[in-house]
Amino acid sequence: MTSVTSLFSPVEADLQLLTENLKGLIGAQHPVLYAAAEHLFSTSGKRIRPAIVFLMSRATLPNQEITPRHSRLAEITEMIHTASLFHDDVVDQSQLRRGMPTVHSLFGNRVAIQAGDFLFAQASWYLADLDNLEVVKLLSQVIKDFAEGEIQQGFNRFDTSLTLEAYLNKTYYKTASLIANSAKAAGVLSGLPAARIQDIYHYGRNLGLAFQIVDDILDFTRSTNELGKPAGSDLQDGNLTAPVLFALEEKPYLNVLIEREFSEEGDIETALALVHESSGIQRSRALASHYAHGAIPHLEVLPASESRQALARLTDYVLERLY
Repeated sequence: MTSVTSLFSPVEADLQLLTENLKGLIGAQHPVLYAAAEHLFSTSGKRIRPAIVFLMSRATLPNQEITPRHSRLAEITEMIHTASLFHDDVVDQSQLRRGMPTVHSLFGNRVAIQAGDFLFAQASWYLADLDNLEVVKLLSQVIKDFAEGEIQQGFNRFDTSLTLEAYLNKTYYKTASLIANSAKAAGVLSGLPAARIQDIYHYGRNLGLAFQIVDDILDFTRSTNELGKPAGSDLQDGNLTAPVLFALEEKPYLNVLIEREFSEEGDIETALALVHESSGIQRSRALASHYAHGAIPHLEVLPASESRQALARLTDYVLERLY
């Protein structure tokens, strides 16, 4: 199986510097806000989103060093992602993140939300400092998309009429938008022509959709220890993902369990069993594979390089997480 360490070797030094810089970029004067942000920056995340920015930056500047603005874009990307995790964990009432206690479980909901808002504001400030209006628009759209995704997810809880299209739209807003638009922003900073920049966007969009669909499958197939959060938590919270939507087509009783919000003893266990008995997980794997493989052709506009190869191999890594 492809390891993240080997995959990101072309940008290993970039990621090491990013990790060192992030705490300095927080700049929070209040010690609780600082401690909250530092807690999540210090956990053992894979830094996939900034790694994509670094790889795309190097792939679009194959014979040059990336600029300080590319590096700052990667840092902003991780700040936005981290801010979204604060809010996600409050909404989902998650007690664990990457196997560690969540910020809201340590500091309370109010601090977690304020810390998330603070990081969004800090990211916006550094974004404006890049002095590139197109990049500002791209990353501002990401922040807007996060909010839209959260609102859609909240309104669609336990809604068995949710369509696959609506699920994919929400998935784009909450996950793929950041990957797609930050990759696109790297191309903008590299001065690529518009057509190539659009290909970069579509690479990120497809990869981001595949990544989240795989995450949604793992919620049913991995243990709590492996996930770093309770297994089956999305379904229990009423967040209907691809495996459930496909299973609903085959298992009518699943509708009953979801619509009564698992209010009776044994409901959630029965629902999980019905998902596993259906072809929902298998069909979701095919959907993830469709998007992962759909990302690769969009890299062909870039010159051959070690970084481009790593971006292509990243699609395999996303799917390999299932096995």
